[in-house]
Parts: sequence; C-alpha cells; structure tokens
Amino acid sequence: MSILDIRNLNVRFATQDGEVSAVNDVSLSLERGECLGIVGESGSGKSQTFMAGMGLLAANGRPTGKVLFDGKNLIGADEDTLNAVRGDRMSMIFQDPMTSLTPHMRVGRQLGEVLIRHRGVSEAEARAQSLTMLKRVQIPEAERRLDMYPHELSGGLRQRVMIAMALMCSPELIIADEPTTALDVTVQAQILDILRDVKERLNTAVILITHDLGVIAGLADRVAVMYAGRIVEVGDVRSIFADPRHPYTRGLLACTPRLDEAGAGLMTTISGQPPNLQRLPSGCSFHPRCAHVTDRCKTERPLLEVVGPSRAKACFVDVKAA
Repeated sequence: MSILDIRNLNVRFATQDGEVSAVNDVSLSLERGECLGIVGESGSGKSQTFMAGMGLLAANGRPTGKVLFDGKNLIGADEDTLNAVRGDRMSMIFQDPMTSLTPHMRVGRQLGEVLIRHRGVSEAEARAQSLTMLKRVQIPEAERRLDMYPHELSGGLRQRVMIAMALMCSPELIIADEPTTALDVTVQAQILDILRDVKERLNTAVILITHDLGVIAGLADRVAVMYAGRIVEVGDVRSIFADPRHPYTRGLLACTPRLDEAGAGLMTTISGQPPNLQRLPSGCSFHPRCAHVTDRCKTERPLLEVVGPSRAKACFVDVKAA
C-alpha cells in the first residue's frame, strides 16, 4: 500500500473577490522510499496540495477529496489526529526557515520540543538527540549552535536546522517545500545530499516541491507537473526530461538554461501569464498560452490519461509529433 494516496483533492479559498480554485481534482500516490517531485510556476497549487493534507490551510481554505496517509484520511481529521501525525510520522520542511523557526527560542529548545511532545523524553535526552541530529545534517560547531537563536545563523544553517527538526522522529514521509530557495548552489547541493541520504538510508518517502527542474533531476524518482491547480503530466524523471509529452512541460524545460553543445546559450520563455484562479479558462487551462492549441482544447478539458509505462498526460495533442 502507498504511504500517501491523494484522491480527487480540491482546495477552494473564499475571498472578497470570489472563490479561488487553488487545487483542482488532483490524484497522486507515493510509495515508501520514493521521491516525488512537484513542479510548476508559482500559484500552480504545488504547496496547497500538501498543506491541505497536513491541515495547514489558511482559515478561508476548504479542502474536499481524500488525502490518505498510510490508509487513513487526513481531510477533515480533528486536531488531535493531525497532531499525532505531524512532526512524528510526517514532517514538512518549509521554504523560509526564518519565518518557520520561532525567533525568540534557541535552536536546541525548538528541536527538543519535537521529541518531548511526540516521544515523551526528558529535556536532557532531547538535547542530546538534538545535538546528534545537528551533526547528522552537517552543522559545524553543533553544540554551540544549540544555544543560538535563528537570526544568528546563516540561511543555509537555518535550512539545515529545519531539516534536523523534520528528522527528529524519523518520519515515514518528508514534504520539502522549496528547500533550496535563496541558497547558493554549493549549499543547495549539500541540502540535496542530506535529503538523498535520508531517503536511501531510512527508506523515507520524500515530496520535493520546487520550480527548479535541476533540483528535481538531482533527487526525484518521479515528477508531477502542475498547472492552474491540476496535474498535466506525470512520469519517471528520465522519461519526462528526455521526452516531455505536454506542451507546458516542454515549455518549462525549454526555459531551463543549457550548457551542452546543442542548447548552449539558448533559452526561451512561455508566452503569456498563468490564468486567474478565480476565472479559469474553459477547456484546457493552458490553451491561451499553448502553441499547439486546437478548437477542442478551448472547449473540452483533457483528462489525465496513460501515454506509456508510468507516464500520463492531460493533453489532446501529441506534441512529440507536432
């Protein structure tokens, strides 16, 4: 059985200007020990899909559908049920550690609280395990860092603290939301190495949410491409990168700088802007920006259909032949 199984998930936000359709009929599954990358432009629904499952939506958010974690539905679950899962069996690494860490609490206390709450250990034992975890995520002078405040650490060290906190209870699933944003490339590589080590050594499942296709290529086993709150293509990483079958996926890859001889110096953009989630276009949401649009695309929404081994896309056009 999959560790995570999302079925027909929808997320709506009520605003003064009308209802925002942030996530639209998303279905996904994740196996133990697998890394699934989620890519797409800002506002495509990547983060909200998993915030819904963890019960962390804003107060005006309303989820429907199912998010099954180890067979138990988290949508509509009470706080006690969610708190028993969050931070223990399922952890989230947020994209901005400066706002995710409590500014007035020392690092050691923040790490230790996870163990005290979920494992019932003493403060002394919690501190000892926190020190071990800081060393495991390669934080130098780990013992001294325990008594520091978040603002006294660099961005890379704060992100490592967030990863250490997520790992404290050896979770079965880690959701990493833009874990390398605003970090230099050297630190990015170190963060990915830590996540890869956790995945391989502990058989931990990882959801990697990012707009950086290079990060996906470096860690993920499979990738799901999202646009306007829907999954438009899903498949194993090698197949998606070598042979993208949806025009949007192809556009994202074309936007990525290339260093090989064939693509050196060439970079394109996807024309237009993402749609207004309060007034989604009829038919395929991508059709106003698509170079392969047909009349059918403007009136009928394509469903996600299998196009090969472990591959599926939501598009009427065979862009491979177009």
